[in-house]
Amino acid sequence: MLRLSKKTLFAIEAVLDIAYHAGAEPVQSREITRRQGIPRRYLEQALQNLVRHGVLVGVRGSRGGYRLARERRRISVGDIVRVVRQMENRDDITQDTGGSPLGVKVVRPLWSEMQDEIMIRLDSLNIDDLCVRADEAGIDSEGRTRLDFSI
Repeated sequence: MLRLSKKTLFAIEAVLDIAYHAGAEPVQSREITRRQGIPRRYLEQALQNLVRHGVLVGVRGSRGGYRLARERRRISVGDIVRVVRQMENRDDITQDTGGSPLGVKVVRPLWSEMQDEIMIRLDSLNIDDLCVRADEAGIDSEGRTRLDFSI
């Protein structure tokens, strides 16, 4: 069942943070925690799953952190939601075969259709779209201020 869980919200915020605040160096998880207030235990688990599913790339070392695995416009919000749904590994009640005829033949199919429509909308939104929204909202990007263009 599709719902906005804390883990889903944190994962979307983390990927957006990495995209929006990225500079020359990878974004470290402690920076994300500082900016977004995401508890480290949720954040690290989400980041590792996003790396495993090809949304992020982990960079090791003292200056390590995380980068996007693809361009911002090639990562949809739906991609992130699917990773978290797998991570949460909850049973989907819409797939349960038991229950009343109205529940099984009317309500559950309706709920599945609604979930499909939501995922289509989430797939149509990419991280670049959210970065534009953040910029329009007047949120400063720490990555832009740290870029050095000297030669």
